[in-house]
Amino acid sequence: MTKPTLSLQLFSLRELGSLDAQLSAAARAGFQSVEPLGHHLREADDLGEALARHALTAPTAHIGFEFLRDEPGQVTGACQACGITQLFVPQSSSFLPPETTGGWQRLGAELGRLAEQYRPHGISIGYHNMTAGFALLSTARYGFEVMFEAARGSPLVWQADIAWMSRAGVDPAEWLQRYAKVLVSAHVKDRAPEGANADEDGWADVGAGTLMWPSLWRLALAKGARTLVVEHDSPRKPFEFAQTSFAYLSRFMAHSG
Repeated sequence: MTKPTLSLQLFSLRELGSLDAQLSAAARAGFQSVEPLGHHLREADDLGEALARHALTAPTAHIGFEFLRDEPGQVTGACQACGITQLFVPQSSSFLPPETTGGWQRLGAELGRLAEQYRPHGISIGYHNMTAGFALLSTARYGFEVMFEAARGSPLVWQADIAWMSRAGVDPAEWLQRYAKVLVSAHVKDRAPEGANADEDGWADVGAGTLMWPSLWRLALAKGARTLVVEHDSPRKPFEFAQTSFAYLSRFMAHSG
């Protein structure tokens, strides 16, 4: 088993200002890899130069559905210029399907088609969940499972956001086990105790919340996740969050792979 990569989602550092300031903070916190966003890919030359300047890599990135679908040439060029090999489409209101079986089927088919389209270029396409898809539909099935069933036979993969699954009220461990065949990456973030950290939307620094990360980390790795991406959606102190979370997870990395 290859050693996993510990990365940092740049969304967590957005309040620090420029891309250069964000990458500087990520490196100073101890990270060697980051996960950029779609708008960074539109300025691929700047991203590539800044990554090199701070001795960082970007094996994965998040990208909007429309950008991925409508501008394959620019997307492919950006990935090749920056060394990105996996793109994950996060759940968003702009492409969230109706909470119907048909809506999730159409989404799965379209994402599967895009995964096929990008595969010859050495780019893997995946879905990044939030809470949608983990409530039972009228057919007594989950939208998430309907989506991946519709994409069956395609190279579509999954980046599991474990904390969002927890917020959805399902057991993340169960879904990691069920969908190990498509799991390639996971987001590592933490939930604050009920009613705490309201100014951070109820999130916490990794290791300071309620999720059992020692066991979840081991399970995610065992089921196929090789890039573990640290994230906090609304950190009060972005740099301190990154530094503290890196220190906590470094103990796990020392015994992984």
